Amino acid sequence: MPTTIFKPIHSNNPDPGVTVEGTHTPAELVRQSGVWIDTAGSAILAQEEYELEPCDAPLWLVAEEGSCIFGHKDLSLTLNKGECVIVPAGTVGCTLQKAQDARILWLVLAGPLMENFMRQMNAFNRLPARQGMLPTQVVLIRQIVQVVVRHMDTADASFQLQQLLWALLAAHCGQSVANSATLSYEIARVVDAMRAGSYKDSFSLAEMAAISRMPVETFRKRFTAELGIPPLGYLQFLKMERAKALLRSGVGVRQTGVEIGMPDPYHFSKQFKHVVGMSPTAYLKHVGGKSMSEDKAGE
Repeated sequence: MPTTIFKPIHSNNPDPGVTVEGTHTPAELVRQSGVWIDTAGSAILAQEEYELEPCDAPLWLVAEEGSCIFGHKDLSLTLNKGECVIVPAGTVGCTLQKAQDARILWLVLAGPLMENFMRQMNAFNRLPARQGMLPTQVVLIRQIVQVVVRHMDTADASFQLQQLLWALLAAHCGQSVANSATLSYEIARVVDAMRAGSYKDSFSLAEMAAISRMPVETFRKRFTAELGIPPLGYLQFLKMERAKALLRSGVGVRQTGVEIGMPDPYHFSKQFKHVVGMSPTAYLKHVGGKSMSEDKAGE
């Protein structure tokens, strides 16, 4: 996928506009599913006319704001806000006209089952064609772009992206799909900060609010509304999930507590039991972890 798919034509100004894009490296389980999001991006176009670079997979183009005219040979399609065109892989000679100030979203899929997915969407064509697009699907594609760009070239958001991808298909098939499947930027900043330290850091509510750049009470309400759980409860949950993974991999009880920011073994064991329903050592026996001779400090 080129750095930008938009090449200005018939203009002395080479500026294509404001463009952002990201590439997704799928997690192994997502790769095994056979289809995943490869590249996604957004552009506010600055010129009147563009030529589109050909892609090695079908390209979804969505007019998020404004309008433009998509052209290919004898085909001329006006893309108004919320409308989409699918460009088959390798198609050359595609243009956008009257495109100045239009905001365009684009999406490219990959994987051995990509063609099957496109056929289920009635989107696998020999030639460029308009694609039916619900308002919900436009929102989902916008969220896909935001997630891919924020997690550029990583697998950090693979499962979230897969959820959004299958929500596109679900919406196409008439199933009820919520508009909001991603976090707001402010709340995502806090969640990313938690993840950055592998949940070893113990943020206070005030520290989380400062990261989000919101007043404490506003942040608490927003966080709870978006994730369905208060911020400190969410952090505690993630700490215990990491603890479970560490225990199962053979890390000792005491060291596991240190790794999630709970160096006091008694406190760690108490919190673990409160969330998981059993002590760390009992959990190891229950799941058959690698280390069955853990110290029982604090239990």
